[in-house]
Amino acid sequence: MAPRKVYHLSNFNDLGLSHQILATLSANGFEKPTPIQMQSIPLVLKGHDLIGLAQTGTGKTAAFGLPMIEKLLADGKRADPRNIRALVLAPTRELVNQIATNLKLFIKKTPLKVGVVVGGVSINKQTEQLARGVDILVATPGRLLDLVARKAVTLTQGRYFVLDEADQMLDLGFIHDLRKIAKLVPKNRQTLLFSATMPKQIAELAGEYLTDPVKVEVTPPGKAADRVEQYVHFVPGKDLKTTILKQSLNENPDGLSLIFSRTKHGAEKLMKHLDQVGFKAASIHGNKSQSQRERALKAFRDGEIRVLVATDVAARGIDIPGVTHVYNYDLPEVPDAYVHRIGRTARNGRDGIAIAFCTPDEIRLLRDIEKLMGIQIAVASGEAPADQARPSKGRGGRGNGQHRGDGGGQRQDGAHRRKRPTQAPAAGALAGDDVARDDRSQKHERRDHRATSHGHHDGRSEGNRNHEARKHHHGRPGPQDSRRGRSDGNGRQDLRRTGKGSRQG
Repeated sequence: MAPRKVYHLSNFNDLGLSHQILATLSANGFEKPTPIQMQSIPLVLKGHDLIGLAQTGTGKTAAFGLPMIEKLLADGKRADPRNIRALVLAPTRELVNQIATNLKLFIKKTPLKVGVVVGGVSINKQTEQLARGVDILVATPGRLLDLVARKAVTLTQGRYFVLDEADQMLDLGFIHDLRKIAKLVPKNRQTLLFSATMPKQIAELAGEYLTDPVKVEVTPPGKAADRVEQYVHFVPGKDLKTTILKQSLNENPDGLSLIFSRTKHGAEKLMKHLDQVGFKAASIHGNKSQSQRERALKAFRDGEIRVLVATDVAARGIDIPGVTHVYNYDLPEVPDAYVHRIGRTARNGRDGIAIAFCTPDEIRLLRDIEKLMGIQIAVASGEAPADQARPSKGRGGRGNGQHRGDGGGQRQDGAHRRKRPTQAPAAGALAGDDVARDDRSQKHERRDHRATSHGHHDGRSEGNRNHEARKHHHGRPGPQDSRRGRSDGNGRQDLRRTGKGSRQG
């Protein structure tokens, strides 16, 4: 499955789309296709099966959605009752809703209908929707199989089959569901598989269900967005994590901050504490109902709350360009999850900051992340345990570890530089701050992908354009270097040398 011709086209007019689709794109502010769109759309229009390797936030929905809509319109047919013409599978409720929202935007002023099927909401309403037939069905695997078992929908007219975020579907244990569904869609279909990574199982899946696919890769696995600046605080325990987090949030009052916790319990506990001490916060995780999750995301998107605490259920399901900061309160067990988490900021050409907290028992997780990304994340405060010290070579900062000034493109966050927060307080200053004491009983809690939903399949987690970012977002921690006291490449002196922090300008 060697890659074929790579397309380098500068606008949507060059991709072979109809005037109707182009008019819709122009009316909704789509001016220039992303790399995955430039490469995928002509190939899908030509009928190729496709493997698309790209991180979230790169425009994959339009990459498969626009040519698929184009071909559905050209067919001039309608789906029969309880049937579909195209099927898009995604792993989480949030991602399904995000995909469906974008597709509904693309089909405006056309006769096409988009249907949504996820767990955690009324199955009867979904049955009624499917009874009329839908052209494009976006679904999570478990609930779809529940509806197939109820004979509420059949897939015999499906001519387009899309697997989005395929690697996460495998991570969540959907492989058997995917195999069942693939057998229900006719073999004479066009199959498109999109994934952020290409593990062995994905390659096997592609070999089994795709025919002579074209492979398109626009972002190397493990590479973060170029405009994300990454920092890590080494801390002795969760108490100091919470103190530094609150300090950073205070220094960044106008930003939108997304905080990742490893467990549902930890996410809820941290959110309640932040809310109690005056931050406008909400949480989303597997124990929240679908309506609760949607309300929290809407409030976050609209700026009604400034802080959202989430588990990895949200890592690939939040498309809110206004997110300025991502905090890894707990480092993820799987290195790829870190890349997806920090990909929630620096979207649509904006800048973003990713701040991680690392306790001694998380050192291994940090090293795995750095190995995957090929960088060393800049240290904002604290020191790694002596026996886990890094080799003396280059440090990471923005994106994939390359420090750079403003020459990398037009900044979209205003003219003022973001300033460092005050350096982290000593551990002895934490008396009474016991919100997130190391809860060992939660350490082995099951991965947070068990949603409270209808049907045994959707016991797994299930899954979200433009929110105007604030022009000035502060809260960039300054990297410290224990070996030398010079600037970090952006004209800011080492904290340890100057002994100075920052105040909001």
